[in-house]
Amino acid sequence: MNIVKALSVFLFISVNVFSQNTELENKLYELPDVIFTKITTPETYNAAYKLMVKQPLDHKHPEKGYFYQKVYLSHMDFNNPTVIITNGYSANMNLVSELATLLNANQVSVEHRYFGESMPDSVDYSFLNLEQVTADLHHINELMHTIYSGKWISSGISKGGQTTIFYRYFYPEDVDVSVPYVAPLNLSLEDERIYHFLDTVGTQECRDKIENFQKLILKNRKKVLPKLEYYAKGAGLTFNYLSLEQAFEYAVLEYSFSFWQWGESCASIPSPSADLDTQIEHLLDVSGIDFFADQSMTTYASHYYQAAEQMGYYGYETEDFKGLLKALPMKPHPLATFTPNKMTVPYDGTIPNEVNEWLKTEGNNFLYIYGGSDTWSATAVRPSDKTNSEWFFLPGKDHGAARIRNMSPKELKLFVSKLEEWLDLEIK
Repeated sequence: MNIVKALSVFLFISVNVFSQNTELENKLYELPDVIFTKITTPETYNAAYKLMVKQPLDHKHPEKGYFYQKVYLSHMDFNNPTVIITNGYSANMNLVSELATLLNANQVSVEHRYFGESMPDSVDYSFLNLEQVTADLHHINELMHTIYSGKWISSGISKGGQTTIFYRYFYPEDVDVSVPYVAPLNLSLEDERIYHFLDTVGTQECRDKIENFQKLILKNRKKVLPKLEYYAKGAGLTFNYLSLEQAFEYAVLEYSFSFWQWGESCASIPSPSADLDTQIEHLLDVSGIDFFADQSMTTYASHYYQAAEQMGYYGYETEDFKGLLKALPMKPHPLATFTPNKMTVPYDGTIPNEVNEWLKTEGNNFLYIYGGSDTWSATAVRPSDKTNSEWFFLPGKDHGAARIRNMSPKELKLFVSKLEEWLDLEIK
């Protein structure tokens, strides 16, 4: 290509991008109750904006008040597909998903209600339920469909993946394909499937090493607690919701869960003869007391409320630690749902159980991605031969590694072929 021709192509592309960006801003101005500001454009994209979308607290009764929900928009082209990211928590950065990159897609990343900047002036948790959460997404979908009328795909990771599933259940026509990553579907407040998982994952030798480490550090509590108190002061952690001793015991019980969730190596577990500082450092690296400090309780208050109210969660089996727990009860099992201000939240698991049954027969066009050694796979959506959906349980992959980029060539080929079939496009 000669210089003149190359310059002509460059100018054509530049003019086209400028024209599209101008058109996009005009379209954004036309959206009702949406405030937008231009932000740094991700690599390969043509424009990006932060939107604040006005949402009713109660979609059935708008008169009860409203809040503004944060949305990141990354624009590629009006004719390309659009991926809507259903975040489960705060969305602090405009991160482009691997799915949007694969599809060369526009991306609409939605911060979850009652997290980050998407908070009402006064927090009333009665408005934090799956019906309202998915109605938020539906409203944003309706708005953005006026700009992007092509194929739509929803996707989210972990709690965001759960949100992807619930969103599809309530609004099955909003998207063409759903891709939940590492998404549990808990069917009770204490979903006991986690216990079977922890009793069978990995090798018996590794599971024994985990349990022996937990027991050893509990037996050394009198020496451990003063060191943890010193650590907490240095880290600026406070313990009013739980006492430091309760946090310590929770961290020990959480250890096996976190160990498999994040793909720790059995070789990393200190030997019984290792010095106490080494053992404490390992505990803090794997599960940590910061997860049970006041600061985390505040950050994840909305999450814990949702788990306690509708979404279910997990608990900690204590039978193997008889005589070693002093601050936590043996029965009932301690639960990992730390509700805001210790408020009593009646649990109603009707929706997750209804969704579980719906997915078996009507959950079509789902591509589920799970890690074979990820703790959250204990409560994964299980394969059904009554739908056209596909499940990808990536062997040996943990919560952070169960991604498209880590699929085998065979898995990736099947994954891409299903996207091409359901979206009626060719992925290059």
